[in-house]
Amino acid sequence: MAQNKNASALILLLILSLVWGTSFILIKQGLKAFSPDVLGALRVTAASIFLLPLAIPRLKELKPGDSYKLFISGLMGIFFPAFLFAFAQTKLNSSLAGILNTLSPLWTMILGAIFFTQRFRGYAILGIILSFLGAVMLALSRTGGAITGFNIYALLILMATALYGANLNWVKFKIHDLGSITITSISILFIGPISAVYLFFFTDFIDTMTHQPEAWKAFGFIVLLALMGTAIAGLLFNKLLRISSPLYASSVTYIMPIVAVMWGVIDGEKLLPGHFIGMAAILGGVYLANKK
Repeated sequence: MAQNKNASALILLLILSLVWGTSFILIKQGLKAFSPDVLGALRVTAASIFLLPLAIPRLKELKPGDSYKLFISGLMGIFFPAFLFAFAQTKLNSSLAGILNTLSPLWTMILGAIFFTQRFRGYAILGIILSFLGAVMLALSRTGGAITGFNIYALLILMATALYGANLNWVKFKIHDLGSITITSISILFIGPISAVYLFFFTDFIDTMTHQPEAWKAFGFIVLLALMGTAIAGLLFNKLLRISSPLYASSVTYIMPIVAVMWGVIDGEKLLPGHFIGMAAILGGVYLANKK
């Protein structure tokens, strides 16, 4: 039974790495026609529509107090990160966004220790320091040249990964009694209307779809992102979280950067030596932080 559980966890980890590693290049393609706020709102709205048939019949499973917990989970794990990554990738290429996303396990550990009484292990402090130095290195390494100044847009991804880490612990310790499909579908259901209202009444989405020649192509990329990277991946991730630990689940970021960098190189992105050094530091720090 334990072997089957471990094998299932590993398979889910690999699938999620492939799906989420591809998300960054899809965001890049979507930004060719849409502003980042439109992309974020469309991504969340589309994902909520995809999962609506799963969410409605599961509302009856909720107990008093579950609704607000799922709403908070939706905000931390889906809503705000969707906007943060979209804005960040207006100034960061998809490869670097994927690499910086590897900070999620560090935030999982830090916030778990602060708010959920999880313990630090021996190498944890060194790992945290090393990873954040790597993140700083990436923030200083511009896409087109040497180190020229701090790219503040990297902080947006830092914020998004902190929200991911907080949500991982929140789901594991606050709403662990609900099924993975229930958690994902209903949390998106609760935030979907907010995104839809913003998308249709406070952005130029309709005007762009009407007059921008590349809009429908970009729309397709964002819908694919919503279906695979938000809806389906969200279901798989919460399933992984139920059969493993928050740190193991967040370790999807070990493999994800390889996929993100691969797509970035195919799309013509260039990586500098500083990028490779920063990536190695982050991955090394995450490894040390998880070292038993």
